[in-house]
Amino acid sequence: MLRRDFIRSLTSLLGLAAIPNLARAGQTKYRLIQQCPVAGFQYHQGDALWGLLNVGDSLELIRKPENPFDANAIRIAYNGHKLGYIPRNQNQATARMLDEGRQLYARVGNKTRHPNPWQRIGVEVWLVV
Repeated sequence: MLRRDFIRSLTSLLGLAAIPNLARAGQTKYRLIQQCPVAGFQYHQGDALWGLLNVGDSLELIRKPENPFDANAIRIAYNGHKLGYIPRNQNQATARMLDEGRQLYARVGNKTRHPNPWQRIGVEVWLVV
């Protein structure tokens, strides 16, 4: 028991975690590389999907280099439905990783009813290590 607690503490300190429902017995490790709000949530399908979204749900990251407003654009989708984007001021490193073919996983990090759409849904981006 003490060893398991030590390993859990160590992986937490290093930013490594086994994400439930994705990894079997710690075979795959993930490093949390980004936490941010979903930009544009109020303009896309976020409100319509609100009741279906839960913390921990998988999200899709889709690179959109042809976006006329941001060459580093990364669309966030839930089951193929557009929720919004990684904020422009936070997407450079993640866009580069996607362009390099790095394996990333995204999920709903938080969900809060809030009048400010920038505070309703948060996304976590994890790097598979």
